[in-house]
Parts: sequence; structure tokens; C-alpha cells
Amino acid sequence: MGRVLRVVLPLGFVLGATSSAARWQPGAPPLTAFGALWLVAIALPLLLAHRYPLPIFLLTAALTLGYYASDNPGGPVIVLPTIALFVLTKIRGPLVAGSTGGSLLVAAGIALFARHGLAGFDLRTGLGLVWVIAVVGIGTAVRNGVAAARARREQADEHRHRMAEQERLTIAREVHDVVAHSLAMINVQAGVAAHVADRRPEQAKEALLNIKEASASALKDLRATLAVLRSGEDKAPAPSLAQAGELFDHARAAGLAVRVDGEPGELPAPVDGAAYRILQESLTNVVRHANQARGVDVRFERKTGALTLLVRDDGRDAVEPAPGHGLRGMSERAAALGGALTTSVVDGGFQVRVDLPIEGEL
Repeated sequence: MGRVLRVVLPLGFVLGATSSAARWQPGAPPLTAFGALWLVAIALPLLLAHRYPLPIFLLTAALTLGYYASDNPGGPVIVLPTIALFVLTKIRGPLVAGSTGGSLLVAAGIALFARHGLAGFDLRTGLGLVWVIAVVGIGTAVRNGVAAARARREQADEHRHRMAEQERLTIAREVHDVVAHSLAMINVQAGVAAHVADRRPEQAKEALLNIKEASASALKDLRATLAVLRSGEDKAPAPSLAQAGELFDHARAAGLAVRVDGEPGELPAPVDGAAYRILQESLTNVVRHANQARGVDVRFERKTGALTLLVRDDGRDAVEPAPGHGLRGMSERAAALGGALTTSVVDGGFQVRVDLPIEGEL
């Protein structure tokens, strides 16, 4: 519809203005049916200007020059090739449009000189050059504006995609940390309960109580995470190393001797939360994967501008594991704060070390 209006409206204006102008031009003939059809023939190719911008411009320009050279009355016929030149500039760029328009002016100048000599050059020749420069300039400005708007949209789309991907990874980390830790503890306690159910019912009862506590904690954390997803607002309690005692109790309930050295001190919320989740996942990995581990050492080293957390188990024959969701999530948490996480095999056991910078401390 827009392309049809781009032809109909200018054609109507040209026909009306040319017909009216003939009445005010002394000695000019009226606009005949042949002349009107000529104008229509100039305008109709504009319907295909978006597909064939260069040929359409050359065609409309040639027909316009032929019209002005004929005995038909003058008028604003130049509007029609102006539209074609504008479309050509917008689609193919100023270099193609400018060189084509300039070549057309040179060809028209040669034709004028061959027909009338130097007397054929007047003010209209200079106006033709100004016309090409102006139309190409306006078309270039519009082209650049459209390109800039498209670039902004693509950048905004890319930003939304990155944010959605980051949010998806964050959700995956949170759900994994909450569920994996609790399920690991439940699995261990369920194994204990099944093993001693007949011989030591009191110990089986204690294991079942630990399962109940771990599952209740997991449900609480999972509900908080899902509430954040539903509301879109982060109203869930932020994890903190102040709650590390619960993690140590869970590890001890799983049969590990937990030894803690050092204090993390007061930490900014992002560092505090990341350190808690890394500690949680490290203890979970000890429970799930350590070979014959009896204990785990946790050390906090607080230096100016940084916190170092080390978690080392005393298992046997440990090997560097293939990166999974847990290790990947810990590395992502550390990297998001500008820190680094390293893993290594130490004396047969496995060690996780993370260094987290603390902004504002010198």
C-alpha cells in the first residue's frame, strides 16, 4: 500500500501542477492526453524502485529529460526521478547514487552542448547539480538513520538475549545448589538408616530425623527460589556465611569430621552469597564423590581486599574430575565477581580454592 501511495500521490501532484502551470505559461500548449500518459509512464516504474533501484532511476530520469525536451508544458516532473534517486541512495548507498546521478548530468550536458552549444547551459544546469547533491545527501542521512536504528534494535535484542541467558544460568545454579546439597545429605542418611534399621533402631531414627531436616530445608530454599521466579523480584533471603554452621552440621551428620580454621569476617552481600554457595557445593561434592573421606578441612583467609576459601577432604586416590554443573557453577560465581576458582589433588584428597576480591578494601 505504501509503495502505491508513493506513486499515486506524486503522480497526482505532478499532473495537477503541470496542467495548472500550462495556463500560466505564455505560449505553452495545454497538457494533452499524450503528455499525461507520458507523465504516467514516468511514475509507474516507481512501483518497482525498491527491487530495481538503479534501472528505475535511469528510466525515470531519461523519460523526464525527454519530457522537458519535448513541446509539453513544463511542471514539477522532476519530483518523480527525485523519488527514484532517493530510493536508490537509501538502498544502494551514496556512492552508487552520486556517481549515477553525476553521470546522468554529464550525459545530459553533452546532449545539450551537441544540440545548442554553450547557449544550452543556463541556471537550470547548475540547479541539476544541486538537485543531485541534495537528494543524495538527504537519502544518505535517512539511510544512516535507518541503519543506526537497526543497530540499536539488534543491540537491544542481543542485550535481552544475554540477560535472559544470564538469568537462566543463575536460576540453574541456584536450583542445583539447593537441590544437590540437600539430596546428597538425604541420600547419605537414607543409606545409614537402611544399614542400621534392624540392629540399631535409635541410629536409624536419628538418620530419618536428619532426612526430615534436610528435606524441610531443601523445600524452604526451593520455595524461596520459585517465589523469586514468579514475582520477578529478589525477595528471597540471601545466602550468607553466617549460615555456614548449618552446612557443617549437615556434613557432620553425613559422617564427616569438619574442621574450620579462620573467620570470613564481614563481607559485601555478593561476596558473602557466592562464598556460601561455593562452600555448600564443595561440601556436597565431598559427601557425594570423595573416596573414603573421613573429614574435611575448611579454611577462611581474610586479607585486605580479598577472601580466600579452601575446602580440602582427606579422601584417597582423588583425580581431577570432568567439569560438571557444580564445578562450572562455582567457577561462574567466582568469575562474576572478578575472582578465580582452582581445584587440585592434595595428598590423595581433593581441594577447592577460591579467591574472591572485596571491592572498597585497600
